[in-house]
Amino acid sequence: MADQRALDEVVEFTSDLIRIDTTNRGGGDCQERPAAEYAAERLAEAGLEPTLLERTKGRTNVVARIEGTDPAADALLVHGHLDVVPAEAADWSVHPFSGEVRDGVVWGRGAVDMKNMDAMILAVVRSWAREGVRPRRDLVIAFTADEEASAEDGSGFLADRHAALFEGCTEGISESGAFTFHDGAGREIYPIAAGERGTGWLKLTARGRAGHGSKVNRENAVTRLAAAVARIGAHEWPLRLTPTVRAALTELAALYGIDTDLADVDRLLEKLGPAAKLVEATVRNSANPTMLDAGYKINVIPGEAVAYVDGRYLPGGEQEFRDTLDLLTGPDVDWEFDHREVALQAPVDSPTYARMRAAVEAFAPEGHVVPYCMSGGTDAKQFSRLGITGYGFAPLKLPEGLDYQALFHGVDERVPVEALHFGVRVLDRFLRDA
Repeated sequence: MADQRALDEVVEFTSDLIRIDTTNRGGGDCQERPAAEYAAERLAEAGLEPTLLERTKGRTNVVARIEGTDPAADALLVHGHLDVVPAEAADWSVHPFSGEVRDGVVWGRGAVDMKNMDAMILAVVRSWAREGVRPRRDLVIAFTADEEASAEDGSGFLADRHAALFEGCTEGISESGAFTFHDGAGREIYPIAAGERGTGWLKLTARGRAGHGSKVNRENAVTRLAAAVARIGAHEWPLRLTPTVRAALTELAALYGIDTDLADVDRLLEKLGPAAKLVEATVRNSANPTMLDAGYKINVIPGEAVAYVDGRYLPGGEQEFRDTLDLLTGPDVDWEFDHREVALQAPVDSPTYARMRAAVEAFAPEGHVVPYCMSGGTDAKQFSRLGITGYGFAPLKLPEGLDYQALFHGVDERVPVEALHFGVRVLDRFLRDA
């Protein structure tokens, strides 16, 4: 089991990493290198030989390998990203890059997304070095840049240009799984991610006839765009159940003693109450308009108008997504992918999933582990190009009232010290015999 020093270090490392501002606004100005050097130094101190890799200056990734005891076993990828989304200090109770530890809680941007997991990985690896522990299978440790934008400087670059570093890896674990979900009725649920919806960020362009704002114009680009955006926003996507979501609904229904009526999923979700939040965003494709850009003067009708839409599609649902967007945009608006990534699905009956479940249950015997599909995406999408099946497994035991999912990209992001200790213990147990 992880030693006391590992429990101290995970708090120290989380705080230190938060203090390194790696804000990624999506314009290419993020500098992950200081955080990458920090992680590499901690790995080197544990006797590993980390490699630092960049596609763009300052956008640094770290990769290291730990040799396992079973040379015939497939390798496991353990990865976390170093960048974070922006934070407005004026909106926070504490400065978002203070890394302050107050009343048993670590505060700051990245506390849950996902410098906490980066710190857990470092703490476990260093604990093993002190104890002389080796895992059963090879572990490839990767800390990546650019996950909060396109991943082109991060996992995409690693998968496309440095595939040899991941030789033998068939599975991987990363963020957004094995956290405590409180259902409000005394139950603690630990969802492990075994799938992700695909990413379809869209650019819509409407063209028309430019003219004076006082004149009748039946070819107004803004009007055409607005109509398409309204149709997309109002569209009711049909129900589509993937194997992962079916498994989630089946296990949640059993937990609550409810008949698993997949013929009326909306009614089933109502019966699940708060626990439906784990599933409801992943029973359909979705498309949400998020940005508009048109015109330059109030009395000038522009010849072009642009909108952006955050689209997500289920495994197997991309063609339906494309066909639906063709219909919703209509003949006067063109659309294209501004960024596209695949949907993922992982088996919930694999030995690796069983070991993750066992590791959580060992330290949270009162908990109920269930599979789920992420509504968003992670670096697992890029690593899937290498044939690596990805799971979300960044364990945290959270107190009731702390909404983990609301903290992602939210104000006052924070993580309890005890949650980090739990994560280290669970991760240590899982990785030893994974």
